[in-house]
Amino acid sequence: MAPAVHRPPWFDPKTPAREDCVLKAMLDVRAARHPDRRVALFEDGRSWTYAECRDEVRRAAAALQALGVKKGDRVIAWLPTGSPLILTWFAANYLGAIFVPLNTAYRGKVLEHVINKAAAAVMVAHPELVSRLTDLETPFLRHVVGAEALQGDASGLDDSAVVEHWDIQSIIYTSGTTGPSKGVLSPYLQLYTTAVTVYGYMKEGESILVNLPLFHVGGTSATYCALVRSGMFYVVDGFSTTKFWDQVRAGDCVTTSGLIGVMAAFLLKCEPRPDDRDNPLKWLTMMPINEQTVQLGPRFGFDYISGFNMTEVSSPLVTGTNTQVFGGCGRPRSGVTCRLVDEHDVEVPNGSPGELIVRTDAPWAMNAGYDGMPEATALAWRNGWFHTGDLFRKDAEDNYFFLDRIKDTVRRRGENVSSFEVEAAVLTHPEVDEVIAVGVKSEIEEQEVLIAVRVKAGHSLDPRALIEFLIPKLAYFMVPRYVRIVDEIPKTETNKPRKVVFRDQGVTADTWDRESAGITLHRERL
Repeated sequence: MAPAVHRPPWFDPKTPAREDCVLKAMLDVRAARHPDRRVALFEDGRSWTYAECRDEVRRAAAALQALGVKKGDRVIAWLPTGSPLILTWFAANYLGAIFVPLNTAYRGKVLEHVINKAAAAVMVAHPELVSRLTDLETPFLRHVVGAEALQGDASGLDDSAVVEHWDIQSIIYTSGTTGPSKGVLSPYLQLYTTAVTVYGYMKEGESILVNLPLFHVGGTSATYCALVRSGMFYVVDGFSTTKFWDQVRAGDCVTTSGLIGVMAAFLLKCEPRPDDRDNPLKWLTMMPINEQTVQLGPRFGFDYISGFNMTEVSSPLVTGTNTQVFGGCGRPRSGVTCRLVDEHDVEVPNGSPGELIVRTDAPWAMNAGYDGMPEATALAWRNGWFHTGDLFRKDAEDNYFFLDRIKDTVRRRGENVSSFEVEAAVLTHPEVDEVIAVGVKSEIEEQEVLIAVRVKAGHSLDPRALIEFLIPKLAYFMVPRYVRIVDEIPKTETNKPRKVVFRDQGVTADTWDRESAGITLHRERL
């Protein structure tokens, strides 16, 4: 029997017209059709109509063009969420250039790595971040400008570049696991497909609240869906439990960029109010679906779906509306084929764990590889299927259930943390001989980072001093919470560290906890 396929009623797997898929064409057409319709609202109160947005974008595109940017070039955007970041994104794509957003928490060798991998000549950066570039070796970077520099003369803009569905729209960095972070080459059709799969229940002219970062596909795809639907996006700087419903009402938002991980749990803990259902929210994408999160829909009056996605794919698994299959990620959507396989790509029996591999009927609906990493691309795309690196099982009804990450990524409060990059930073400490980083269970949800450290012979190491050493070297969410000083790190027969030992042991009596020691870290507000 052929596997069941879920077909969201709003999703059409056929290739869309350029004016509904490629950003430049979408802006031009929508500015002509709906010049006075609001397309953007920002947390500082600023807003754009479609006509205003296009004018702003053309001026910014002219400024980038004056710096030498042309079709196919990369433009790094290192900015907090807000209108300057949106403007940089749209202006780069308007020229046919590639949008490369960087996490504003990046610093040190991680920052140097992604800048050099992008090989961009132009970076638009927030002034408070520029000092982090000092002492980094960035041979490709020629121009670092602030957003205020994006005010060119649009009358001289050469907008003749033809941008197609298969052109690369963005490079988004996903956390490295067995190596440094990889830049995912994402075509326009991939972003479009993700947007209309995850948020396509939006109707013509409706609004969406974007509270996920724009250096993640969750934020970019939500914003893009608003353009596809000729609607509005309300961009805010991160999820806030206390502000969420006021933001939904202020933007008249029928949906949001999703509730991921602990977000739903935080909303559920809010004290019930008589006006809980007095809001415009109609739809929500939530992950995960469990006994707690399903209570949100009836309480606040919206319908929900769930699924599975990652930067490299385009939401291959989608649930039905208001699913009660707890822990499930749904079934393969129309236009995609999924398999669960062993390490030799042989399909496993139903009920057995296997790696999820994916392919799509339409070309360019998933990633076009890892930027400048042909070996990693070939490995991920071996045998003509994209290998997610994630372990799933499926039941007799073909519902897919996520089990674990085969890779060593740690998922902490909505952020993917590369154990490789944490370990590399720890190893720069002069007293450290060996280290492994793993994810351990958090008292909230998802994971916390634990490092097990073997100190050099004849030396000692204070965990607090180690953490203080790491804070300026790592993004706040990558700094380990737990430190264990150990005599040995067990090895496999091939001399690789047996991380499973420390994952299974978790937080032991000899583990030092930085939060208990009074060191708490948060994202810097710029």
